[in-house]
Amino acid sequence: MGQVLTIQEPFKVGFDEYEDRPLSESEVRIQTLYSGISAGTELTAYRGSNPYLHKFWNEKDRLFVTSQPPSKQYPMIAFGYEECGRVIEIGNQVTQLKPGDCVYGNWGHRTYHIATEEWAAARLMPENLDPMLGIFNVITAIAYNGILDAAIRLGETVAVFGLGTPGQMVAQMAKRSGARVIGVDMIDLRLDLAQKMGWIDVALDARRGRIAERIKELTDNRGADVVIEVSGSYAALHEAIRAAAYSAKAITLGFFQAQGCDLYLGEEFHHNRINIVCSQIGGVSPELTYRWNRRRLEQMGIRLQAEGVLNFKPLITHVVPFCNAAEAYRIADQEPDKAIQVVLDFNN
Repeated sequence: MGQVLTIQEPFKVGFDEYEDRPLSESEVRIQTLYSGISAGTELTAYRGSNPYLHKFWNEKDRLFVTSQPPSKQYPMIAFGYEECGRVIEIGNQVTQLKPGDCVYGNWGHRTYHIATEEWAAARLMPENLDPMLGIFNVITAIAYNGILDAAIRLGETVAVFGLGTPGQMVAQMAKRSGARVIGVDMIDLRLDLAQKMGWIDVALDARRGRIAERIKELTDNRGADVVIEVSGSYAALHEAIRAAAYSAKAITLGFFQAQGCDLYLGEEFHHNRINIVCSQIGGVSPELTYRWNRRRLEQMGIRLQAEGVLNFKPLITHVVPFCNAAEAYRIADQEPDKAIQVVLDFNN
């Protein structure tokens, strides 16, 4: 029997058991090693603010509606989309994988996962990369997608609002793209890490206010060439829009909740012709679809870690045994000043 993490009700997690069925001839069984907790989307389910818990998502029309029961209800299986595991069994026709191989992917906070050979073979971990870093697959794709949408040019100034896990990734990628990077956050841990690691050139503490004014001062009163909002805060998005240069681009990666308070679209957005781009991992920019997709984004993020181009290990602040998942969620939810990336360890 396997175990899967569930959210019983807001702020309460538990475990359900499930039968680990026999493999077909072309499948593999993966034993989970590590699983990351998303401090954005995943915590919206933990807190009860996710729109799927309050409205029905009509896939055909791509609309949230209230005429039907909500798409999700408690208790629910936790989202869990940052996993890495080891192949422990293969079907009798599998040739591309062997027991002991490590793979990354998205299968939830569960002890075992069954996948097809084709799916798992496309997600083999590089041998020189710490298996724990395999959790940075989907979240890296989310950040990478934002960088593609930003279309950063060498020498431009990029302001990143929100330096949680995806924000740190975005800042690091923007720096690698040749940008001058300004990082904005309200938490010392995040600002200090990004500056210490050299992922940002300037750290701005949002608690001090006047962020847009300070970014204008740093750019000869022009504003940032690109602003990237990764916090899910309406106030942060508004300030990012204020900090953008005339006719510049504002990329939004954050998962906004509830009503859009503190966002005033009749002000700088309207007067400065700011182009707001929603960078959501469900798709890539239309002009890139012939070359880029989610699989390539995930593969590139893992490859660039293995090659030493990107370094995400410093983002891991807490590693908690799977059996203590309730404590891991509490840390991710209540201690953002101490935690960046919280990881569930299935080896204990």
